[in-house]
Amino acid sequence: MQEPNTCLSRKLSYSTVKYQGNRHTCRLQNSFQHVMPSRSKDSKNVTNAVCVSNGFPTGRTRDTATNLVESALNALDILFRFSRPYAAMATVFSVLSTSLLAVERLSDLSPLFFVKVFQAIIGGVFMQIYVCGFNQICDIQIDKINKPYLPLASGELTMKAAIIVTVLSAIMSLSIVLISGSWPLFFGLFAWFVVGTAYSANMLPLLRWKRFPYTAILYMINSRALAIPFGYYIHVQSAIRGGLLTLSRRHFFSIGMLIVFSVVLILFKDIPDIKGDEMHGIKSLASQIGPQRMFWSCIWLLGTAYSVSIFIGATSSSTWSKYVTILGHFATVLSLWVRAKSVDIKNTESTSLMYLFLWKLFYVEYLLLPLVR
Repeated sequence: MQEPNTCLSRKLSYSTVKYQGNRHTCRLQNSFQHVMPSRSKDSKNVTNAVCVSNGFPTGRTRDTATNLVESALNALDILFRFSRPYAAMATVFSVLSTSLLAVERLSDLSPLFFVKVFQAIIGGVFMQIYVCGFNQICDIQIDKINKPYLPLASGELTMKAAIIVTVLSAIMSLSIVLISGSWPLFFGLFAWFVVGTAYSANMLPLLRWKRFPYTAILYMINSRALAIPFGYYIHVQSAIRGGLLTLSRRHFFSIGMLIVFSVVLILFKDIPDIKGDEMHGIKSLASQIGPQRMFWSCIWLLGTAYSVSIFIGATSSSTWSKYVTILGHFATVLSLWVRAKSVDIKNTESTSLMYLFLWKLFYVEYLLLPLVR
């Protein structure tokens, strides 16, 4: 009588598999255990016996799949927080607002217009990730004091991974723009690359603009009010009027509001960061004049800009634009004042939340600017 072939394994339980009329008995440790092949005496083929109790995934397989999904989601969450989403959102709103400023009539909203807007958004978001990532790489020691929750400062993201993401983001941004063939957009984003690098880098004496209030303001104005927005505007306008630059009262009003917001945001940003900045020799204006004076200076500056906006709205020749501009800016200045009164300036968390609230007001302003006529 022919003896059955057996496979060596560590598990003591047996399972039987039928293969081409012969029966092979196998001892298996688990589904991932290597099973030695058995050779049937009446066949030249080697049979790898795999013993499966049923057709459904084992508990360990399900756990492995779950862990992979959780790891992927965790990695995406880390990258999301590394990109500073509030700043990325501002970039999206900036592109949309600046693009809509070029629109005079509904017929301007052509398919080419939307293609141009999409190109600007993708290029802008990637460059924003570069700027924020490079800043975190250069400021890792400061962030361990001021912002220990950031992925790089907390150790959730390694320095090597941060550098890879940052470099790839810059490459992706400029490559996408070069492929689009838009030189205004390229020069705008390249200018952002230059000033963003100069703001954080400390390799040369003339760099590290964030150390001084005026160079920090210069960086913010260029990135949020002048060079980059102009790049967006000319890029999109080429789809409407062939690149012919036309500026009206509402364009100058928009530039003025963006400059005010840029100044307020870059100065207010330093209020919750005073401790870490002083320890690393950064002479922010907030550390020089004190958080209390800096806080209310920013609030009054922004409030004054809102008051001017209401006046501009009141002088508009368009009825619907008049009401939208007046009511919109009245609501924002009211919310600004109410929120400011509730802030504990001595509390870092409270001032940090107020800083994020100012970004939300910035988003609202981006939506209101194209409606000014």
